[in-house]
This record gives sequence, C-alpha cells and structure tokens, in this order.
Amino acid sequence: MALPQGITGSTMPRRQLGRRLRDLRNRARMTTRVAARRLEWSEAKIWRIETGQTSLRSLDVEAMCKVYGAADGEAEPLAALARETKARGWWSTYGDAIGEGFDVYIGLEEAATGLSTFENEFVPGLLQTEDYMRAMLAAARPALARVELDRRVEVRLMRQQLLTRTPDPLRLTAIIGESLLWRRIGDSAVTAGQLAHLRRMCDRPNIDIRLVPTNSGYHEGMDSGRFVLLEFAAPAAAADEPPVVYVENFAGSAYFDKDDDIERYRAAFANIRVASVDGRMVLDEAIAAA
Repeated sequence: MALPQGITGSTMPRRQLGRRLRDLRNRARMTTRVAARRLEWSEAKIWRIETGQTSLRSLDVEAMCKVYGAADGEAEPLAALARETKARGWWSTYGDAIGEGFDVYIGLEEAATGLSTFENEFVPGLLQTEDYMRAMLAAARPALARVELDRRVEVRLMRQQLLTRTPDPLRLTAIIGESLLWRRIGDSAVTAGQLAHLRRMCDRPNIDIRLVPTNSGYHEGMDSGRFVLLEFAAPAAAADEPPVVYVENFAGSAYFDKDDDIERYRAAFANIRVASVDGRMVLDEAIAAA
C-alpha cells in the first residue's frame, strides 16, 4: 500500500488562490458583502473561496479580477492556478472514510514539511499502530461496519507514509500527555504494542516525541486543548507558504492562519515543550511496567 507519487491534490492551490484573491479584494478596499453583491454570489461563497475550501473555475477567477480591478497580466496566472484546484489527491477515493472537511487537512498535511502537535487524549494519528487504530475506532463507533473500519484504518496508514517518504520525510514534533500512555485502548497487547512503536519512532531522526509528566503542573496545553501546527517550506526560488493551525474538537474543526493566531499557538507550543521531557526515558519505563 503505497502513496501515488506526485499527487498532492487541490488543497494547496485552493489555499494559494484564495489568499491572492483576498489580497486583490482588500487592495480594492472592497468588503465581502460588496464583492458578493457585484458578483451576484453569496458572502458564504466568497468566504469559502478565500479560505481555500472550494475549487474554482477560471471564468469565475476572471470575473473576480475584473470586479476587483486587477492589473493587466494578473488574471491569467490566477486563472491557471484555478485550473489546478480541480486536481484530485489520493485521498479523494476514500471520501466515504474521511470525515466532512477532513480532506482539506489531509491535503495540508501532505504538503507540509514540518508538523508540531499537542495531544493529551489519544496517541496522534501519525504515530498509532494499526491495532490501536482499530481498537479506538471500534470503541468510538461500535456500529461501524467492518469494511468501513478497514477503509478508515487504511487512510491513516497511508498518511503515516509521510514520516518515511524519500526524500524529505515530514518533520514531526509530538508532545503528548503522559497519562494517555496508561489509558487502555484495546487489550494489554494493543497497549504494549503501541508503547513499543512510540519508542521505535523516537529513534527516527525526523521525529521528536516528548511527554508532559502528570505532575507537571499548569501548562498552556490545558487551555489550548489539542492542536496541530503545520508549516510549509518552498523551494529557494519561491516564497514559503504561510503556516496553519488545525484544531479539532467534538463539535467540529477549525483552521487558523492569521499571524496573531499562529504566534499565539507557537507560544503555547513552546510553553508546553518547557513542561515536557524527552519521551525515550518515560517510554522505557512505561514499557517495563506494561
């Protein structure tokens, strides 16, 4: 089960196009309400375009450029980028196994060069064993048919190949709460296997696993909850793609890419890191006690 090569889907082109169209609108000093009225669209459609939530036809881009008063030569590159928003990533064939909107996250994760995550409840998906995945999904969704469970597991296993891709594997820094090491997901064999897998992952040069001790006292993760900070590095000839924070909870998910939000989560991650310790020693102890 290998990832198709060279297929990253439409997430990044949609995000880039939306940001450039938003810049054009702001340059024209036009609100989304005014833009929607002139284009005879809804404000919600403008928001979805500017946040990279939807693909776009080149004709629509040309219409937006005209309304925004874009300079000669600006429309064609954006129209070309719009055509890229139709691309389909490998995950598009797993639509039934991916939660609503999660395809956007998978596309961002696929394009990321660095990922920092804080998780206090479950082992992060990129570090889960197959047995752990199955036990967790079976407990969370007992009515899930076996074939549906298999497809969800397959998607997660394919995502994990980012950690071993060549060249340039994803750089992962994962800070997790020590207490989740003792949370029983599945039977004792599943727990032991997951602990051993985490310990092996600690030895990979692109992976840094840290644990927040249960007696650590206050840290900002107690307020922030679980989150993922994704960062993107472009070739030397191009500008880096701005980072984005992904937050998921029981009610849904959200993405943050404003500078103030990014800096706030960076500071929170740094604060949590200060409270954490190298995962290897803690995992060695946990494996011995399991």
